[in-house]
Formats: sequence, C-alpha cells, structure tokens
Amino acid sequence: MEWLDHLNTSIAYVEENLTGKIELERAAQLAQCSSYHYQRMFSYIADVTLGEYIRRRKMSLAGVDLQRGEKVVDVAGKYGYDSPTSFNRVFKSIHGMTPKEAKQSGAKLTSYPMLTFKLTVKGVQAMEYQLIDKDAFQVTGFGLKLAQDMEAAQKRIPEFWNEVSSSGKLEQLIPHMDQNNPGVMGISLMTSEVQDAWEYVIGVASNDTTEEFAQYEIPAAKWAVFSGTGPMPGAIQELQQQVFTEWLPTSGFEYAELPDIELYLNMEPENAQFQVWLPVRAK
Repeated sequence: MEWLDHLNTSIAYVEENLTGKIELERAAQLAQCSSYHYQRMFSYIADVTLGEYIRRRKMSLAGVDLQRGEKVVDVAGKYGYDSPTSFNRVFKSIHGMTPKEAKQSGAKLTSYPMLTFKLTVKGVQAMEYQLIDKDAFQVTGFGLKLAQDMEAAQKRIPEFWNEVSSSGKLEQLIPHMDQNNPGVMGISLMTSEVQDAWEYVIGVASNDTTEEFAQYEIPAAKWAVFSGTGPMPGAIQELQQQVFTEWLPTSGFEYAELPDIELYLNMEPENAQFQVWLPVRAK
C-alpha cells in the first residue's frame, strides 16, 4: 500500500541522518502527513515512539563504534550529544552499562535493527462504525498548548485531564453542554496547518461565549465514529490503535488532517463509555 511505502521512505530518511540532524517536518512530509499524524501512526504501528526508536538506533550504532575502539567523547558527539553525561545516561538506559564498560572485550550489548513497515492482515475482531457528515460546530472549553513532540504530549495530556477534573473546572463546564450533542470531548487540534505548537482541548459542544472558557470551531467533516467501553485510559487507547492500524489502512478512506475527537459519554474510570471520532476523506 502507498501509505506504507511513504512510511518506509521516511524511515530511510531517519536512518540516513542518525549522525546528523533529523528534521521531524521533513520525515512527516516524506510520509505525506502532518507531524502529529506521522508520530501517532509510527507509535501505533511500531509500538514505540519515534523519539525512542531514534534513541535506540543511535545507541545501537554507538555500541558498535565503541567496540571498534572509538573514544567515548567522539561517539557522543557523532550522535548529537554535546554532554558526555547525557550520552552516558541514554546509553546505559539502552545497554544496561556505561559506554566505558561497553568498550571492554566480551561486553553484551543490545542492538535494535532498522524498522521496515509491512502490512499484516489481522481482522480477527469485527469493528462497527458509523460515517457521519457534520457541519462545523462550536466547542467551549480549556486548551493546552504542547510542543510538537509525541512523547511529551502523551505524558502531558493525562496530567491536563487530572488538573481540569481536580480543580472543579470540568464541573463548571458541563452546564454549558449542548444537550443535542452530549459528551465531554478531548480534541486534538494538531493538523498540518499548525506551525508553532499543538493544542489539546477539553470541551463540550456549545455556542456559549464566556470569559471563563475559550471557544473553538471544529470544521465541517466526514467522521468515522467508533464506540467502546472499558477502563480508562487503556480501553480508548486500544480502540484508537485498532482504528489506525486495522480499519483505516483497508477502509478506502484516509485521515483528513483535521482535528480528531475523543468523546466521553460516561467518564467512570473503570467502565467509561466513549467514542473515537476520526475525520476521513475518500482516497
């Protein structure tokens, strides 16, 4: 499939630049998608973040260089580490030993090979979905600015949910909800049009304008909607991974590079009811 070819082209670019500067936007461009969608698809398919993959590959090659007799300081610089201390820390996290120890004869090192993406047909579990054409609508809520880094976002977004919930702000938001469009939304405003920062929004469908909350417009789109239940956050993460790795590649649609939505109809931590709203367009 073309999208797999694009992903493999982007990986080839990453590999070619392990001792240079890896431009995330360039890698995403080669994969023909936004940097957000690229990092997300990578982590879903590879089961590791792009940042962790790059660290593993660099340290795998660094281990070979050290055993060839190269100096620690030279190897650290070669893979982009100005500080020997930071290089030592990352190297040890991968190999379980210091670079100095890795130079010794008989040292056991860990090697992570270059990834190659291939399509594996699963289809064991049926997936029910709806296609919904929806006009643009307004959302009222709270926004969180994020650096364009998937690893950082994965850590910060759950913290943001906890902060909004524990502060009582979520309870203050609920009365503004449009009863014809119930549910609390987690919205990823991380499209190819975003240049400086990503933004994640916790909000509700509402036309209310208040000083307390921010207002956002979600553009008109065709949405593929998937429903699920289960303990959070594992249940919705599992559904999202299934949507992107099993449904989307063989659906006849592609990601529309618009905001996507997690919709929570019941937010009980152990038995939440939720939906994943994915903006799609025909290939």
